[in-house]
Amino acid sequence: MISFESDYNNGCHEAILKRLTETNDESATGYGLDNYCTAAKEKTRTACGKPEADVFFLVGGTQTNATVIDAMLQSYQGVLSVETGHINVHESGAIEFGGHKVLALPSHDGKMDAGELAQWLQDFYADPTYDHMVFPGIVYITQATEMGTVYTLAELTSISEVCKRYELPLFIDGARLGYGLMAEGSDVSLQQLADLCDVFYIGGTKCGAFCGEAVVFPHHNAPAHFFTIVKQHGALMAKGRLLGIQFDTLMQDGLYFKLASHAVEQAMRLRDAFIAKGYKMYSNSPTNQQFVLLDKATIEHLEKDFVFEQWYPVGELMNCRFVTSWATRPEDVDALIAAL
Repeated sequence: MISFESDYNNGCHEAILKRLTETNDESATGYGLDNYCTAAKEKTRTACGKPEADVFFLVGGTQTNATVIDAMLQSYQGVLSVETGHINVHESGAIEFGGHKVLALPSHDGKMDAGELAQWLQDFYADPTYDHMVFPGIVYITQATEMGTVYTLAELTSISEVCKRYELPLFIDGARLGYGLMAEGSDVSLQQLADLCDVFYIGGTKCGAFCGEAVVFPHHNAPAHFFTIVKQHGALMAKGRLLGIQFDTLMQDGLYFKLASHAVEQAMRLRDAFIAKGYKMYSNSPTNQQFVLLDKATIEHLEKDFVFEQWYPVGELMNCRFVTSWATRPEDVDALIAAL
């Protein structure tokens, strides 16, 4: 079976596995205080163009979202997200479990509209009873989105300006940040993204690493005692060097971006083939996630040799997700195209 199910089904890139093997017998200080984590943090700061940034390595995406959001909010505050946002749909209520409400806004192909965000905030504070409500405390978006789409620089700038006007931190979930940055037609650089937000993370789990996310507070603005908060949320790895070695390798010579670019290239081949063969795409995704509407017979035919996800029905068809990754082989894409 050839898998297009997800971008974290494979282990890790061979360069990471090689370094983990080479350093296995070394003794290193725990909890991310080792030399590998220190080196990885410096490489991350350089890649972001933010020498003053605070960088932390956490174990996974859900823990990262829950930890960052909880650390940034007061007890009476919630997080603004679009309806299709990962924290609102696919994290099992982790944010609510931590005591904070997700305040959902309309989704436009997975994206938040700056005008609608501004209107929501204006309406909230215009209500004389807002002291009885859950206050907006942070704005959460993803790059790339849950639907594989990406924000343009103009869209990110507009959202950032609204956040500054209302003194709300902007948090960018970067579980698939590499694929978003290397997306076809993307006009947003890592440095520009770092300029526009208050906190974001560089996802390793879905882009070449065994596990791990690099949380970046680009303006030396991490909440007080964030290290302790990370441990409180179970997101601190005792053998922190496992994360440090991985990100030190990914940030070396732009490997992270090369892996993401490979996945996007294979996804574009797949997208073009779907369209050429007459299939209808559910969203216009320039990233490694492709959503296509398939009938039951086609799904049953493809499931004989390929693994992919069925999300939800759209009329008589099913919205199916095909995901490429750093590990996707061109011959696997060839095989799927031939089977269509």
